[in-house]
Amino acid sequence: MPLPPLVSLAQPQIRALVSRVPMPNENLAGRTIAGYRLLERVGEGGTAEVYRAQHPQRGTCAFKVLRSRLASDPTAVKRFLREAGYGSRVEHPGVVRTYDYGEADGLYYLALEWAEGKSLAEYVHRVGPLAPTMVVSIVQQLAAALAAAHQAGIIHRDLKPENITYDPASQRAKLLDFGIARDAELPPEERLTRTGFFVGTLKYVAPEALSGELVDGRADIYSLATIAYWMLTGQHPHSGRTPRELFQQLLTQDPVPLSEVVPGLRFPAALEAAVMKGLQRDPSRRQPTVMAFAADVATALAAAPSPKAGLFAALKRAVRRRGT
Repeated sequence: MPLPPLVSLAQPQIRALVSRVPMPNENLAGRTIAGYRLLERVGEGGTAEVYRAQHPQRGTCAFKVLRSRLASDPTAVKRFLREAGYGSRVEHPGVVRTYDYGEADGLYYLALEWAEGKSLAEYVHRVGPLAPTMVVSIVQQLAAALAAAHQAGIIHRDLKPENITYDPASQRAKLLDFGIARDAELPPEERLTRTGFFVGTLKYVAPEALSGELVDGRADIYSLATIAYWMLTGQHPHSGRTPRELFQQLLTQDPVPLSEVVPGLRFPAALEAAVMKGLQRDPSRRQPTVMAFAADVATALAAAPSPKAGLFAALKRAVRRRGT
């Protein structure tokens, strides 16, 4: 049975819900909430905690709980619940499914599909830059998931390695966290990002989103290209060390070419061209769709000669020397 829509909830309705929600404790392992037995806390961020949970019918699930300090903020609650509304609209094996959501025992929660593996960020930080063939596979999987979201009228807007799960055993990647996604059909007053107010992760955001513009699917192309660049090199396309520096670079500077970011490392020209096209500051100069970006990257790698033995190992040594 499909989940009821949450994206239409108005601020007064959210305030009415918030007014009757008490402040819960943060340590929830061992409790049963809305039929879900919380087994252990497996992750936490600025807005929510995630638990591995067990449900009598659904088995192992991920149980995401809004932090108590945000439970009295109608905007934070709305954004949190909106993740369920958007996520439930995208039916694709590359998107973590939303099973349930709501408020129980003084908690706002989302019950999600349990995805094996860790975040892509954790995986790459552990093993270092990935082989180009592996990068292409992950890009293709993510592009297919994003294309399904775009087909449903949803722009993710916060695509980053921390919002992607990766299971080395199955080599499968899954997309999650639609908390700040945008619905192309929402009226302007219901869109969470406005001029002068940026929501997202600066290292992976498209330049056009920084001024609060109403972005389209090409913003997700930019983020996906940034992730591909990072997976290949262990570096980001811009070198700003502070949010202010990075903000200015994203708006005014072209990214560092792929083959210049790690001394001595070169990529096939067609592969570099495909990735750098996705990183164009002007959205009209990028590939038209996420699937077109993935196809460009895959075609470029397929046409490239096989790398010399030891080149990839040399890349990892170079990245480690740079302290990344």
